[in-house]
Amino acid sequence: KVNGPRLRPRWGPSVPESNKCLCSLRHGLALILQLCNFSIYTQQMNLSIAITAMVNTTEAPSQPNASTERSPTDSQDYWNETLRESKAPVYNWTPEIQGILLSSLNYGSFLAPIPTGYVAGVFGAKYVVGAGLLVSSVLTLFIPLAADAGVALLIVLRVIQGIAQVMVLTGQYSIWVKWAPPLERSQLTTIAGSGSMLGTFLVLIAGGLLCQNLGWPYIFYLCGGIGCVCCLIWFPLVYDDPQNHPFISTGEKRYIVCSLAHEDCAPGWSLPIGAMIKSLPLWALVVSYFCEYWLFSTIMAYTPTYISSVLQANLRDSGILSALPFVVGCICIILGGLLADFLLSRKILRLVTIRKLFTAVGVLVSSGILVPLPWVRSSRGTTMAFLVLSSTFSSLCESGALINFMDIAPRYSGFLKGLLQVFSHIAAGVAPTVAGFFISQDSEMGWRNVFLLAAGIDIGGLVFYLIFGRAEVQDWAKEQMLTHL
Repeated sequence: KVNGPRLRPRWGPSVPESNKCLCSLRHGLALILQLCNFSIYTQQMNLSIAITAMVNTTEAPSQPNASTERSPTDSQDYWNETLRESKAPVYNWTPEIQGILLSSLNYGSFLAPIPTGYVAGVFGAKYVVGAGLLVSSVLTLFIPLAADAGVALLIVLRVIQGIAQVMVLTGQYSIWVKWAPPLERSQLTTIAGSGSMLGTFLVLIAGGLLCQNLGWPYIFYLCGGIGCVCCLIWFPLVYDDPQNHPFISTGEKRYIVCSLAHEDCAPGWSLPIGAMIKSLPLWALVVSYFCEYWLFSTIMAYTPTYISSVLQANLRDSGILSALPFVVGCICIILGGLLADFLLSRKILRLVTIRKLFTAVGVLVSSGILVPLPWVRSSRGTTMAFLVLSSTFSSLCESGALINFMDIAPRYSGFLKGLLQVFSHIAAGVAPTVAGFFISQDSEMGWRNVFLLAAGIDIGGLVFYLIFGRAEVQDWAKEQMLTHL
């Protein structure tokens, strides 16, 4: 007889307290994934901060009440002085071209998530994630050369880089199918996911300083180099299954295996495509992903531009101010995951209530704060407070709808994450382009339209999710399902 932990059918195993500490190998894996996500998001965001130094000038409309700290003339003089000192090349890119460049990372990536998630789910995520991280990091190093060669080559490179990044962001969820106990699923995935906000924060801080003192190419050299170092950590230390890991303790291995014993997590070649198409809970996640990532992608791409052009901040201040919402979001993502698992483990709220509550609060507050943003542009402090609060509450969605796919179909987590990534990348590809179009037509009204549209789409997706979202394992995700492809 094995003296292991006992399973409780709904709420998971009762385990010794030592198995729940943050020093476990599964939490170490979460930290490694956090580092990988950190690297990928520095590579995603570096162009958003560097593009303010790469273009010949940032056309700022005349805003009589925009700022009392620095006049447009002083800001432009500082800008020109910075460009001369950096000795980096600059380009005559229109707002439309800038929008296309910022969006191009997502143009080809909508083709990759589904096959990536499927392959990672069947064969394991170690080499899928590692290969994507390596390719994206190497291509980041070549962005300065591609920019000199022309816009067309830079767009092609960014498209390929986006596909490689999808391999990392999608494939990693297949690891948690075998590594994350149900009562720790929110905290482990949010610890790993917080690397996205941390990466965004640091690249905005360091990016502004690098562009000012060394020149914009160095932001790409730094981000690409960090990614290559992450690959050296990833390949020797990460394993797809805890039972094969050479450094895991016997107690932790038994705890993970026993806690997942009541879940049907074994991936297979066949997929219940017909039942998936008819599943309203799955469609609720698809709509929610598209709508939430529309707003998220707009903020990610245009926060530096908004701060530098509307608030008339110089290059250094623009990077620092743009980073503030993301460092707060990084902390709140982790706290949200811990709170969600606490509410679930103590049986305070049902799982479906937790997912919908966190999503509703995250969407309503973050969207509601962004709508009045153009009307408070005369106050830099108020604008930054609004951006920080929006990021704080939107991070709660990471413990809500954005992780809900692991609840309704754990055995197809890799494939479903890939499917959902398709729609998130479609949103991320369209949203910045639409924003660039609005801003180029009328800068003052354009920003208002950008925020109103993003908030309206996000709230519409929330309504659909609240009506049709579920958290129990669906019938088509169980082993006896026969409608397969």
